[in-house]
Amino acid sequence: MAKGIMTYDVGEQVDLHLLIKSSTKGIASNGKPFLTLILQDQSGDIEAKLWDAKQNDELTYAAQTIVKVVGDIHHYRGRNQLKLRNIRPVAENEQIRIDDFLETAPIPKHDMMDTIMQYIFDMKNPNIQRVTRHLLKKYGQEFADYPAATKNHHEFVSGLAYHVVSMLHLAKSIVDLYPSLDRDLLYSGIILHDLGKVKELSGPVSTTYTVEGNLIGHISIMVTEIAKAAEELGIDSEEILILQHLVLSHHGKGEWGSPKPPMVREAEILHYIDNLDAKMNMMDRALEHVKPGEYTERIFALENRSFYKPTFHNESS
Repeated sequence: MAKGIMTYDVGEQVDLHLLIKSSTKGIASNGKPFLTLILQDQSGDIEAKLWDAKQNDELTYAAQTIVKVVGDIHHYRGRNQLKLRNIRPVAENEQIRIDDFLETAPIPKHDMMDTIMQYIFDMKNPNIQRVTRHLLKKYGQEFADYPAATKNHHEFVSGLAYHVVSMLHLAKSIVDLYPSLDRDLLYSGIILHDLGKVKELSGPVSTTYTVEGNLIGHISIMVTEIAKAAEELGIDSEEILILQHLVLSHHGKGEWGSPKPPMVREAEILHYIDNLDAKMNMMDRALEHVKPGEYTERIFALENRSFYKPTFHNESS
């Protein structure tokens, strides 16, 4: 298989098939239209500009189109960019599948779902267990395939399940250290906190926000879903209220999108675990693409910082 777009260095020539992740129209300073294309394969994505775009180019080079590109890698404003020399849609006889270009979680989907189900089986509280199982069963198919975001962290196929599995493992270690935490509540909060994203986001390929996602958002969606599940199961208990609070407060602050700050221990810990796993994922994926002794591109979601890759780092440890 050809090497991935993220493995090319500045100055190298590119001759590859890539998938258009997104396509945005703009107007250049000379008044002519252009397209900003985000092109991806399994190694990641890169920006390219299609200058002097013709009227039909917007349709020809829409999101989810596979294209053949020829160009060079340039460095522009702190990040690599692909300077296009030639671009064309893939021909039908080339027999290239969209799946070949999608970045996916590093653990098989069924293994992750088995792990999550095991955490549910281990719950001792029947109310929490039943609600969690009910909602995972209801949205399990989407949950297994969806990314956790459109950008920044876990924005790949099965990213949502991978994020949850990582968080559950973190929670297990933390509860072992701090046994005053309610294990079932924390596990359930982790499994449910982002489950609303199966309605907030459009799907695993060329992910965008749905109308419901834009107008209501995954936090409010999930609070309603927990209430619906409790009603269907005939559960009327404080656990439901606290679970809703965990979902409502997991972003930590109002300016970060949480209607309420954490007001129970498990809510505070859920916020930290969520933040920790998202930030580790961002740093790891950015550092994958640089050599020891180099800096990453600036990471917007991490206060626009660049991260240095030490020369002595042992990544196998």
